[in-house]
Amino acid sequence: MTTTKLDYTSEAIDKRFWWQHLTPYHWFVFIVGSAAWFFDCLDQRLFSLARNPALSNLMHQAPGSVDVQSYGKTVTACFLIGWGIGGMIFGSLGDKFGRSRMLAISIATYSLFTSLCFFSHSWQQFAAFRVLTGLGIGGVFGLAVSLIAETVPAAARAQSLGLLQILSTGGNLTAAFAKMGIDSLFTQDKAWRWMFLVGAVPALAVIVGTLFVREPERWLRLKEAGLLPKGGLLSPYRRLFSDARWRRNLIVGALIASTGVVGLWAIGEYAVDLQRNIFTTYFKAHGTANVRASVEHATNIAFVLNMLGAGAGMWIFTKIAAATGRRFAFLCGFTAALVVTAFVYWKMSSPTDAYWMMPLMGAAQLSVFAGFSIYLPELFGSSVRSTGTSFCYNLGRFAAAGGSFFSFVLSKKVFANGDPTSPLPLRYSAIAMCSIFLVGLATLPFAPETKGKPLPE
Repeated sequence: MTTTKLDYTSEAIDKRFWWQHLTPYHWFVFIVGSAAWFFDCLDQRLFSLARNPALSNLMHQAPGSVDVQSYGKTVTACFLIGWGIGGMIFGSLGDKFGRSRMLAISIATYSLFTSLCFFSHSWQQFAAFRVLTGLGIGGVFGLAVSLIAETVPAAARAQSLGLLQILSTGGNLTAAFAKMGIDSLFTQDKAWRWMFLVGAVPALAVIVGTLFVREPERWLRLKEAGLLPKGGLLSPYRRLFSDARWRRNLIVGALIASTGVVGLWAIGEYAVDLQRNIFTTYFKAHGTANVRASVEHATNIAFVLNMLGAGAGMWIFTKIAAATGRRFAFLCGFTAALVVTAFVYWKMSSPTDAYWMMPLMGAAQLSVFAGFSIYLPELFGSSVRSTGTSFCYNLGRFAAAGGSFFSFVLSKKVFANGDPTSPLPLRYSAIAMCSIFLVGLATLPFAPETKGKPLPE
């Protein structure tokens, strides 16, 4: 494979479509990076879908019980903590030793520990494996988007990075279809185990692909000139915090990314719990013969529609970001997420509601994730791009973990009404948590606009 000299100076070099600027090697790098994030998202979503069945089986309690839902938030928080730590570590290693090499190691890490979830015999053991899985998952995003951003021409950068996120919905949908297939083959006490084992296998193929990806020319030039961070694991962070420009961008990027991550993982993540609760009540009231199977079927359909909406939302965000600017796109995304999420949690009361509400919530909440892949690597220079991007994106994991614990307290203590089958604690806690989107909106006036500007050196 061959590559050509890259031009990073403009997003509108000529009137060709963005994909016409890509050589076969550019496409190869894009496919490898996108596949890494695809399977990363597959793993994340398998966890979301298997979390409650796993805890129900390990704790010997009904899937819809308050304890299963509450400990589900605890396990999710543990997963997010591991995710955040892994992102911080692999981001720094990516700037010191190369994006491609560290991407392969991070994929291998999450593949191994995802498969070990199959062997969990207690909720504590399950939580421990999720922490270790998170270490590998956390490294993928910053490494993959840095690799693509530094490889493709400027005229295709925003669209390529936005498409990476749009394709990630394919990983989520694949997880849903995998769950449907596995549920038809195994009983629920075994199906969740096979979901984790199956989820780990495809990612191994991506490791092979990374062996043929060269490090970006920008990073290689810095390495040859001896301009990469020197010293230990913290040296890229020292460079980030010691430079006023990078420090300011780090704060802005972290606040924007944390808003979206908390919104998804501490609010949107638990929509499936609300669905199972209200679907169970709905099907019982309508005399459905097999309530449990009907609930799972309706939940699966709602999730597929949610992901289709997410893909549409990220596509729209990418178009707005490329045409009018990153800040205006985030303004639209965070405003929509605030209004739509609160509305969905307050009004959803039947499977029919979920089938039209969940696509809207997916479009609103996940639209901004296309912005993270486009915007974050544009905030930092090549010597600290992987570290800065990973720090911003993964700091949100710690915030989301805190948000999950806080949501647990709200639903278990503050809004609890003594009825373990009531959806009201879930509704009220989620609506209260929607205030997080105001943080992102308040940050935008301080965010630098990067549309039409070259990647910082």
